[in-house]
Amino acid sequence: MKKAMNWLKNIRPLKVVTVFLAGMFLFMAQACGAPGIATQPPQPGDQAPNVERYDATKDYPLNSPTGGINNFSDVDPRATDEKAANDKAEALVKNAQKNIDQKGVNSPGEYIRNFKEGTPLGQRGRNLGEDIGSSAEELGKGLVKGTQRGIENIKGNTQNAAEDVTTNVQRGAEDAGKNVKRTAEDAGKAVKNTVD
Repeated sequence: MKKAMNWLKNIRPLKVVTVFLAGMFLFMAQACGAPGIATQPPQPGDQAPNVERYDATKDYPLNSPTGGINNFSDVDPRATDEKAANDKAEALVKNAQKNIDQKGVNSPGEYIRNFKEGTPLGQRGRNLGEDIGSSAEELGKGLVKGTQRGIENIKGNTQNAAEDVTTNVQRGAEDAGKNVKRTAEDAGKAVKNTVD
């Protein structure tokens, strides 16, 4: 109880009034500010909200139902040459049908007959073995080439590193010689200035 009384004594009226006024300011700024989301959307000009508006989709032609998988033509209605697109589609359909007729299978029995009449099983096994063997051979050749290229790169890199080390040692020796010469010249100038 004593703590509560001390806390109440420490509250200054100025702090309470400041907090109250700040809260009222925030409340009034939100409540009395600009129109919120719930208001009527702005109308173009002085137009009433129940007037029919302009529909931009009426400016271009829409597809009319013609049948087919989704009841509409597959050609853009704005296209100028719909006949060419339809002719191309018809030619593709005919080509697909011709491929089906030549290579197609109508029953499981026909599939088995085509399979038996095709390449013999032993030959298929040999072909598969040759394909696997050639793939492994190509992989081996690629591995050898990659290893050789890697070794050549390592050789070149070590040669470059050795040349760089040699060059750096030579430059360091030249710099050391120049520094000794400059130090000697500076010492000579210092002695000469002291004597004069």
